[in-house]
Amino acid sequence: MKTTLNYLSLSLLILSAAISCRKDPTIIPPEIEKLPQQTTGFYLLNEGTMGRNNATLDYYDVETSEYRRNIFPEINPSVVNRLGDVGNDLKIYGGKLYAVMNCSNLVEVMNARDAKHITKFDVLNCRYVTFHGDKVYVSSYAGPVELGDKRLGLILEFDTVNFTEKRRVTVGYQPEEMAIVNGKLYVANSGGYTANDYDRTVSVIDLATFEEIRKIEVDINLHHLKADGYGNLYVSSRGDHYEQSSQLYVIDTKTEMIKQINVNASNFCIVGDTAYVYGTDFNFATGKTTISYHLIDIKTQTVLPGKFITDGTEALIERPYGIAVDPVSYDVYITDARNYISSGMLYCFDKNGEYKWSVTTGDTPAHIAFVMK
Repeated sequence: MKTTLNYLSLSLLILSAAISCRKDPTIIPPEIEKLPQQTTGFYLLNEGTMGRNNATLDYYDVETSEYRRNIFPEINPSVVNRLGDVGNDLKIYGGKLYAVMNCSNLVEVMNARDAKHITKFDVLNCRYVTFHGDKVYVSSYAGPVELGDKRLGLILEFDTVNFTEKRRVTVGYQPEEMAIVNGKLYVANSGGYTANDYDRTVSVIDLATFEEIRKIEVDINLHHLKADGYGNLYVSSRGDHYEQSSQLYVIDTKTEMIKQINVNASNFCIVGDTAYVYGTDFNFATGKTTISYHLIDIKTQTVLPGKFITDGTEALIERPYGIAVDPVSYDVYITDARNYISSGMLYCFDKNGEYKWSVTTGDTPAHIAFVMK
């Protein structure tokens, strides 16, 4: 049977580990490193390795230019000793910092100013968060971390004051990232637990009724989903890691017409009228990984010439795993997971694509949230 190179699934095959809770009493001391002055502060969530309960949170302080590794235990000594098992998403909304802890089955809520624990709420096999008004929405696989599990996923709605569940709706199989456009919530369904029978749809949910009103067929094994400023959605397909590589598509939410953008797309971000895309495509048949970097003009939905790293220093990056672009300076951040089980790296490139600096992170660095003043 074909096996999807969903890094979650790969971890399952390697580790066969039990789902961990926050129970390890060991506190890893925070480390501080001075970096060049940046325009914007940020948090970085390191996913860690499944079953090791070793997700960590790093922070770059724009006032001091200090990069602090593993800040959560120091700031919250009386809450827990570790953040949790597999950090899958990180977002800031309404002055709060949300960390989605996939295998710990919870969303950790912190003060965005200082990362102090506020509360947490439980969501089984949670994946991503998004927000609208006074609500937070969480995608959930709705079942155990288990290859072959064939059950429909959920989107759960919580209020952002008491974090009590308000509504839930059934969507496709193994739902991933979400985006909201004109009163509709869109979610990429992957079906990543059943490699011979991937889902290939984007669910459309009416926020007023919180019902799935239809599905849009796109491609197999969907993952990332982001809205641009023109009513369009960009959605990535992981492919099957044999015959089909990762792909990027644009959905016009007014007509639901779909356009394929001819680039490999493991992950991407949109800032202004530009999408920054990288592909890290592993093929089981050949045993080879192909890495690419692209820029897309959002207005014309066309691939621009060249890469967004222009000085050849992309050769420093072993395994790109996360991407973010500072909305003020347009500096580009790429995380490098390296071997996925030990310390990674964070690389910073300026808006012209030239290398600025790099720093060691926690294990499997992935998700960045900028702290805007």
